Amino acid sequence: MIVAGAGPGGAAVAAGLAAREPGLAGKILVVDRGRFPRAKPCGGGLTGHAAEAMAALGLTLRVPSVAAGDGLVRFGRLERRVRLPRPVKIVRREELDASLVEDVRARGVEVREGVALEDVVVEEGGVTLRVGGERLRARLLVGADGAGSLVRKRLRGTGTGGARPGTPIRLFRAELPAPPDWRGRSEMLYDFTAMTGGLRGYVWIFPVPGDRINVGLMHAPGTSLSGAQLSELLRASLARLGVTLRERAARGWPAWGYDAGGPVAGQHLITVGDAAGIDALTGEGIAVALEHAAVAVPQILAALAGGDFRFRGYKGALRGATVGRELALDGRLAWMLYGKQRWRTWLPLVLFDEEMLGLYAARVAGGLVLADQRAKLVRAFLGHMLRVGSRRRALSEAAPPS
Repeated sequence: MIVAGAGPGGAAVAAGLAAREPGLAGKILVVDRGRFPRAKPCGGGLTGHAAEAMAALGLTLRVPSVAAGDGLVRFGRLERRVRLPRPVKIVRREELDASLVEDVRARGVEVREGVALEDVVVEEGGVTLRVGGERLRARLLVGADGAGSLVRKRLRGTGTGGARPGTPIRLFRAELPAPPDWRGRSEMLYDFTAMTGGLRGYVWIFPVPGDRINVGLMHAPGTSLSGAQLSELLRASLARLGVTLRERAARGWPAWGYDAGGPVAGQHLITVGDAAGIDALTGEGIAVALEHAAVAVPQILAALAGGDFRFRGYKGALRGATVGRELALDGRLAWMLYGKQRWRTWLPLVLFDEEMLGLYAARVAGGLVLADQRAKLVRAFLGHMLRVGSRRRALSEAAPPS
């Protein structure tokens, strides 16, 4: 078996398989085009149900973290503070990924760094791959190879050079020494102010170990902005918050939101992590990848035991799991919140509705499955529509001067 990608999704699959069936460890090869530690466009928050997924996979957090007990939601002059039911642990993504690779190797799994998956051919009885110029054969391939996943392209029938339909989510991220006003702080800031300047997402500032901050932005599909424009929105937003970002300090990557109707597996192929889709509302990837892996591991074990590598049950298992239900809901919320005109109607729901803010805080902390709170969500939406006029006016009053 070959796992393409040694990030959280791929490493978690390999570790989970080795934990459940130690005899498999020597039969798994993990390959990654990068060398660890390596940078990723991620806030580093172990949000949602990451802790439960790690426990299910036999993984332990072994890197320093900051416990963020509060979330700050900001728009212009308006700032809302919400206490999380339990703190979110924020890590440096470079350290987390490297530690997971070490964990996988300690279980007896071979990990090759600096070798890219270059070609995939599905054949009778397995797949033939070209990895770092070498041809390899395997009964199954786990596609944990990121947003540009070759495995996902194969599943979509677009070929090696094909493009996935639609427009990607854009993520920009940098890590900086904490300025004086941000030293010692342990809250996560989500700033939506830049939506007045064309951003369809938010700017974040998260504390990370070593008296540093992780800063970045997420921009949803729908409004076309160049990398230079997004970088400038990030720089200007941070400047208003007392943080200086030098030119070109932030790196940008594309990512794709989870599509409940899209292909996530096929004959001898199964995807996890960014290859299967991230959270379209928040851009969250770590917890999603770990939860994908927790769903994929039993499917892989069943395929190995029964010899049926069609993975026909994986899509339904993913959709029915907590992660799939939450991602599907967040996809709908992202459509509402980040629409070109819709955001002025729906952002006030997040800013002014106490119950909605509390529900999402509980979801971020992992103590609640938001997708299962249908009655409360419907009540919040209906109540919002009765107050939407006054809330939109309050939003306009809080906006920065043009």
